[in-house]
Amino acid sequence: MKCLLARTVRAVALCAGLMAAGCAEKTTNIVSRPAPPEYVIAVDDVLTVVFWQEQMAPMEVAVRPDGKISLPLLNDVQAAGFTPEQLAVKLEELAAKYITDPDATVIVKEIRSRRVFVLGEVGTPGMVPLIKDMTVLQLIAVGGGLLEYADKGNIVIIRTADGEEQRLKFNYNDVVSGKNVQQNIFLLPGDTVVVGEAGVGIPLF
Repeated sequence: MKCLLARTVRAVALCAGLMAAGCAEKTTNIVSRPAPPEYVIAVDDVLTVVFWQEQMAPMEVAVRPDGKISLPLLNDVQAAGFTPEQLAVKLEELAAKYITDPDATVIVKEIRSRRVFVLGEVGTPGMVPLIKDMTVLQLIAVGGGLLEYADKGNIVIIRTADGEEQRLKFNYNDVVSGKNVQQNIFLLPGDTVVVGEAGVGIPLF
């Protein structure tokens, strides 16, 4: 329990440090959110790994298509399929051959394996990590809400399924007033929500 508590405290401290560093960088159109402890690492995710005992600088690594990451001394290590906590324990076991009492922390810096996109007449268009279930309405809220000239009645969700593109309609006014709530679907990784400008229109087919 003490080990888990210490790891959690260090993870929180590392997250705070990474967020502070990010604030000093140029702002991009990516809405970043910390991954929950139960998040399962997947291909393309970007991780930050720290071995506290060695006072090494944090290492930033991307999960390769084969699900592995490369670290000094440890070489290739399977990362996909593990939670950050599980991967930290695994790294400690592997590092024990080279480091005395290794104490590792793993943070998911960027979730790139599960993401959705919102484009057009919203406050902050761009990519949003799909950490947990998210509806169209929630994505619009995360994207800064609709702008003044947004076509609220003709929002389109573009989805690719089995290699074919689908276009689904979303009427903002209807959904918020309790009508056609079935349009407020849960998003899938890769979905793109497009909010056009009133009077322009976006073809559904």
